[in-house]
Amino acid sequence: MKVSAGQAERFARSPDPKIRGILVYGPDAGLARERVEALARSVVEDPMDPFRVADLTARQLEADPARLADEAAALALTGGRRVVRVGEAGDAISGLLKSFLADPAGDALVLLQAGDLPTRSSLRKVFESAELGAALACYRDDQRSLSAVVTEMLADHGLTTTPEAMAYLSANLGGDRQLTRRELEKLILYKGGSGGAIDLEEAVACVGDSAALTLDDLALAVAGGDLTGLERTLLRSLEAGSSPVAILRSVARHFQRLHIAAGSIATGVSPGDAVRRLRPPVFWKMVDRFTAQCTAWSPRPLARALDRLLQAEAACKETGAPAEVITARALLEIAANAPVRGTRRT
Repeated sequence: MKVSAGQAERFARSPDPKIRGILVYGPDAGLARERVEALARSVVEDPMDPFRVADLTARQLEADPARLADEAAALALTGGRRVVRVGEAGDAISGLLKSFLADPAGDALVLLQAGDLPTRSSLRKVFESAELGAALACYRDDQRSLSAVVTEMLADHGLTTTPEAMAYLSANLGGDRQLTRRELEKLILYKGGSGGAIDLEEAVACVGDSAALTLDDLALAVAGGDLTGLERTLLRSLEAGSSPVAILRSVARHFQRLHIAAGSIATGVSPGDAVRRLRPPVFWKMVDRFTAQCTAWSPRPLARALDRLLQAEAACKETGAPAEVITARALLEIAANAPVRGTRRT
């Protein structure tokens, strides 16, 4: 069974009782962990209970396939239904899971957590087609879902946000659900239980330091020829769970906006007006750097940079080479040739 995005949150809290195995996968590792925990709590009160919860890895199951059925059929010393969690899942164990779901042992709920599996993944196909299995995708929050997470979590503590603060939080959070929650916890602690509305200054004060290394900052570092900043922000983005393709697309969006602004400047529009015309507007904290970049870059080199980013994305999907290496190489190449590093524009 394939769980739709609209049903994912509800399903994670209260899965269909007949389901015996659930695959939780996707690019947002924090959200995947959060949903695996919610699924586990639907069976056991304490997901860390060693008597009712068994933790395995896909590699352990590859080495000992019978281990899955053994753990699923085992009885808890304290009574009650058990949970079997399997981390680092991948296509290598799809045959084992297909056999298990066809005739599951015991009554335990088996939870598998995996990364961003493609549509052709055999493991995904096993769970999407199994009568007793379910596949639950965990994609990164878009602006609507992120706003809902922020609003709900702050509301639990009597807090709201001004529109400006919400815009800032939406721009600097969302790469990983658990990281988002940790940042919001800092904001809640900062308010000290006083309630009320969080303004932009408070949001920047709490979230600014750790959220400064975002995909927007990565794009600014690339276009600005800042090799040191590029290395730092790229590493942070990957550690936060951003996929190489998502990183390339984020940088491409930045260059597309630079291309629009640079094109306007070439027709005689002032840099400030060219930037102000962009929609959505450039975040106020980045206006000065963005304006300097669209002044330094001209349309032709921007077009070449966009072509390079498209080539890198295609290579990530087709060549089989490490996507992180392909991405880093492309970004470093563009940054090293950024006009702001030299004295000439072409």
